[in-house]
Amino acid sequence: MTASDPTLPVQTAPARAAESFTDPEAAVTRLEELYAEATAFLLEGFNSTLTGGRPAARLRAFYPEVRITTSSHMKADSRLSFGHVAVPGTYSATITRPDLFRNYLVQQLGLLIRNHGVPVSIGPSGTAIPVHFAVAGNPSVAVPQEGVLSFSLRDVFDVPDLATMDDDIVNGTNLSHPDGSGHLAPFTAQRVDYSLARLSHYTATMPEHFQNHVLFTNYQFYVDEFEAFARTALADPDSGYEAFVGPGNISVTTPDGAMPHLPKMPQMPAYHLKRADGQGITLVNIGVGPSNAKTATDHIAVLRPHAWLMVGHCAGLRNSQSLGDFVLAHAYLREDHVLDADLPVWVPIPALAEIQIALQEAVAEVTELDGYELKRIMRTGTVATIDNRNWELRDQSGPVQRLSQSRAIALDMESATIAANGFRFRVPYGTLLCVSDKPLHGELKLPGMASEFYKTQVSRHLLIGVRAMERLRDMPLERIHSRKLRSFEETAFL
Repeated sequence: MTASDPTLPVQTAPARAAESFTDPEAAVTRLEELYAEATAFLLEGFNSTLTGGRPAARLRAFYPEVRITTSSHMKADSRLSFGHVAVPGTYSATITRPDLFRNYLVQQLGLLIRNHGVPVSIGPSGTAIPVHFAVAGNPSVAVPQEGVLSFSLRDVFDVPDLATMDDDIVNGTNLSHPDGSGHLAPFTAQRVDYSLARLSHYTATMPEHFQNHVLFTNYQFYVDEFEAFARTALADPDSGYEAFVGPGNISVTTPDGAMPHLPKMPQMPAYHLKRADGQGITLVNIGVGPSNAKTATDHIAVLRPHAWLMVGHCAGLRNSQSLGDFVLAHAYLREDHVLDADLPVWVPIPALAEIQIALQEAVAEVTELDGYELKRIMRTGTVATIDNRNWELRDQSGPVQRLSQSRAIALDMESATIAANGFRFRVPYGTLLCVSDKPLHGELKLPGMASEFYKTQVSRHLLIGVRAMERLRDMPLERIHSRKLRSFEETAFL
């Protein structure tokens, strides 16, 4: 029999009635109870199939959901770009890992309850939990490969379903659930689970370690400097940082703690300088290219970070620039192409004032320059992102003309992708690059030319990114999460 056979009996987790809550803490506790019960049911059944063979019935459990119904057109607090629904109606969201997202859920549900003056309803949804995601958080359990068992897992359990884990909500192409309720959250539970699994795979760290402020870089040099900064911070009891976690979930809590390298490093290793409240800083070395940039941001977005910034190297396009100068992006020329289907190139990617100010102030702090003197080492302008690393080898008449017409001052392969995905996912974004070569003016990135630059500039550049994040951390959420990132039909959840 197959999963589509209507005669196959189905055994489900115990049915639970929906309950109403006006206390967001209690509501999230109920979500945790429902999720734990559902995944425990699947885990028990999964272990039984591994030892006792195929069961007589399919085993199924459902994600919990949150649901709210409003009937008033009264306006909510207009200063917030989130925490309320636009028009009266019923809205819902499936929820996964409420333990991981507890603080976020308490915050979002609290705003909903307060802004609309009605309770939220917590109960089981109609969306089945795939067995792969149910057992993913248990390191002692591994899903066997196809062919190992004498039967297919699809015959017994629900498996990931692409129909419920796409980006239609954030892309604005799906305005309601099949039951007619509107979307409360930007992602479905299956989409979140998928990304949580991908994050563990690509970064070799558990999602629990990711912090609310994420730095992206394209060079290992920045990782080394980040580790050095982290150890200095751990030596300072007033820094607020309590641990430094690297690939393999290796945690260091003292300045001299060992951080061994994995024998096989992941594709995009992540490093987390943690605070107890999650307001620390994560650094991800995404490597080179827009595909990696899109992959990383596609998955980190489900964690709902408060900001992400690109701090990497770029080609300076103006003869007035020098190696080591900084570039603060205030516009992007998108020739990366990886997001064209999700976010057309005609969509503007605006600069966010709070991010721009934080970055400029951080540059001034670290370099001890200000005003007109700061302009000597930092240019603000358009950053072009391209998908061809060896663009210099092509006929220059085409690319150079477009770069000149766009007023671009720098070129890289990641920044516009990260900014565009920040815009798409409603995650505040920004870019501060460092000029490492000037190919249009004969200064290519060669080992001998770059070594001194790397020694002197990487440390300052990384520190600027950290200081900018610390400034953003001190801002109220309603300031950092700009209404520029919100569309006409928007989810209530951030």
